Amino acid sequence: MKPLSWAALLGLAVILVFLLSIRLGSVGLTTGEVFAALRGEGDLNIQRIIVDLRAPRAAMAILVGGGLSLAGAVFQALLRNPLAEPYILGISGGAATGAVLAIAMGLTASLSWALPAAAFAGALLAIVLVLRVAATADNRVDVRVLLLAGVVVGAFFAACISFVLSISDARTVRSAVLWMMGSLAGSDWTTVVMVTLYTLPAAIALVGLARPLNLLAIGEETAGYLGANVERVKRVAYVLASLLTAAGVAATGVIGFVGLIVPHGVRLLVGSDYRVLLPLSFLAGAVFLTLADVVARTVMSPAEVPIGVITAFVGVPLFLLLLRRSMGARHGAGIES
Repeated sequence: MKPLSWAALLGLAVILVFLLSIRLGSVGLTTGEVFAALRGEGDLNIQRIIVDLRAPRAAMAILVGGGLSLAGAVFQALLRNPLAEPYILGISGGAATGAVLAIAMGLTASLSWALPAAAFAGALLAIVLVLRVAATADNRVDVRVLLLAGVVVGAFFAACISFVLSISDARTVRSAVLWMMGSLAGSDWTTVVMVTLYTLPAAIALVGLARPLNLLAIGEETAGYLGANVERVKRVAYVLASLLTAAGVAATGVIGFVGLIVPHGVRLLVGSDYRVLLPLSFLAGAVFLTLADVVARTVMSPAEVPIGVITAFVGVPLFLLLLRRSMGARHGAGIES
């Protein structure tokens, strides 16, 4: 199938899963009631459920799922490792530390914006620390050191979280653990607008870096000979992909596997041309997380399963399947050669 066909198919899928997400939930609604509410007609309570609760949640799933998947594809290009994912560079650890501190200090009880603000600040701190550690004496970014710096910074933040939780009461620990499992339950239009302001410009800029990322895949030295400003591309790609991840984590908590399996699966379908891979990864990630959220809300209705649990349950077997398929393809290529 051609890239444009995949794009059209995934674009249609995004619209369908959005409608599915606002159609299904603990309160049963008909399709007619949903469309009437979207037109501003019908029962006021149904309009509130659709417009104020389910629609912003579905929009958030699209933004965060697309952002995490796109960030994963960029990190895989930057680190030249198909197993890289958005949280590998310590961003989730920094965000989780900020969120846990806000919960432990009681800020979330009086200030609704304290939790996402603290999580975003923690993620930004992680971004700066990793970039500073990875910068060499001549101000170059070594991607191998970048990976190691991310692992070390992530371990440091994990220790900080463990320390804070060890001296906190049971209610704080429960709130922190639930946040770290990920949830779209608190989404509203204000949060959606804030995440959009970070996600869409960063996503457009990253798609614009597709050609130099293709050159980087060949090798940094070759990319430099072919006209790419290698250091600038690495820094810009790292910062923008990190901001995408930080915005998503700050709004919804830590949601794993989206940035790992979705771009990996898209790569198996369309190849490694980042001009195609990046936009399709965004669309596929949006579809994946929206469907995961529908399952999280309906599988044990009226109770809700943390969405991070759903993505892990789905992501682990899918990733193992993709990994076996990838290894089989490489083995077959080796035999033919």
